[in-house]
Amino acid sequence: MPPIRHTDNPIIKPSDVVPSRSDFEVVCVFNAGVARLGEEVILLLRVAERPRGSRADRHDAPIYNPQTGEVEVKSFHASMPGCDFSDSRFFRTPEGTYLTSLSHFRVARSRDGIRFDIPEQPSLFPANEYEEFGIEDPRVTKIGDTFYIVYAAVSRMGITGYMASTKDFVAFERHGVIFHPTNKDIAIFPEKINGKYYALHRPSPVFLGKKDIWLAESPDLHAWGNHRHLIGRAVDGWDSGHVGGSAVPFRTEQGWLEIYHGVDSNQEYSLGALLLDLEEPWRVLARSKNPIMKPEASYEKEGFFGNVVFTCGVLVEDGVVKLYYGASDTYIAYAELSLDEILESLV
Repeated sequence: MPPIRHTDNPIIKPSDVVPSRSDFEVVCVFNAGVARLGEEVILLLRVAERPRGSRADRHDAPIYNPQTGEVEVKSFHASMPGCDFSDSRFFRTPEGTYLTSLSHFRVARSRDGIRFDIPEQPSLFPANEYEEFGIEDPRVTKIGDTFYIVYAAVSRMGITGYMASTKDFVAFERHGVIFHPTNKDIAIFPEKINGKYYALHRPSPVFLGKKDIWLAESPDLHAWGNHRHLIGRAVDGWDSGHVGGSAVPFRTEQGWLEIYHGVDSNQEYSLGALLLDLEEPWRVLARSKNPIMKPEASYEKEGFFGNVVFTCGVLVEDGVVKLYYGASDTYIAYAELSLDEILESLV
C-alpha cells in the first residue's frame, strides 16, 4: 500500500510562520525533528529566513555574528566575477560559499498531530561560531526523561554535528560539537545496545570516498568512535546518487528500522528503509530495493528545491509509521505508512 498523504497537506507552510524580524521573510519551513511529550506531538521546525526585498541584480547572505550576537547581511552583485548563483540554496564567490537563508528552530505543538501552534519567535537560534550560517535538520532522540537534539551547525568552518538537550522543549542546554566537519544526518539510537550508545552519521568526503551512512558508538553521548561503514549508494536506481540517515532508528521485533533518504542521478530525493540487527547494529539485515516514498504530489515536486521528500523523524504507534517530512525543501507534510508493509518490502 502506498503512503497515505494527509488531505490537508502541506500541513505547515511558510505563510503559517511569522518572521523573527520585520525585515526578514520566511521562505521555508521543513525537515522537523519529531517527538511526543505527554499528549502533545512536538515538531522542532527548521525555519529558513532571508532578508526581504530580493532583487535580480543582488544576492544576499544572512550571517550570525557571534561577536555581536546580531544577524548581518552580506550582499554580492549579480555581475561580480567568479561567482556561481545558480543554486537557490547557496552561492559561491571568490571569498567563499554563502547560504541564501539562515535557519533556526521553533517548537510547534499539537494535540491531534496535524494542527500545530507555532510560536512567533525562535526556540533555538544560532548562538556561536559553529552556527554562523544557521542550524539545520534536527533529529530528536528520547533517552530516559531527556530529549537529545542533534543538528547540523553550519559555518565557514564546515558543517558539524552539534548536540543540545531538553526535558520540556522550553529550556534547552547546548553540549557542543560531537561530530567534526563535514558531517550530517546524525541520529542517535533511543537506547543503549550492550552498554553503548550508537549513532548514524554521514561524512561528506571532499577528495576520496562517497556520501555513505556510517555507524559510531559512544560511552556517554559526547565522545564518539569505532566508526564503521554501514551502507553506500546502490549501483543504480532511486538511491544511486548518495544516501544518508533520516529518521531516528526505532526498535521492531525484526531489528532496528531506519528510514533513510536516497538521491538518484536526477537529484530526486526519496525515502527507503534499512533493517539493522538488534544486538549488532552494524549488521545490515535488509534494505529497500525500491523507495517507500518518492516525490509525487505537486508540493513535493515544486518548491524552493523541488523533487524532494525528506524526513528527520517519525512516530510509530499501533503499527503505523507517522511520517512528518519536508516537501520540496519548502513545506511540512504528513503521511502514514504500514510498519508491516515496510518490513515486508525489504530484501
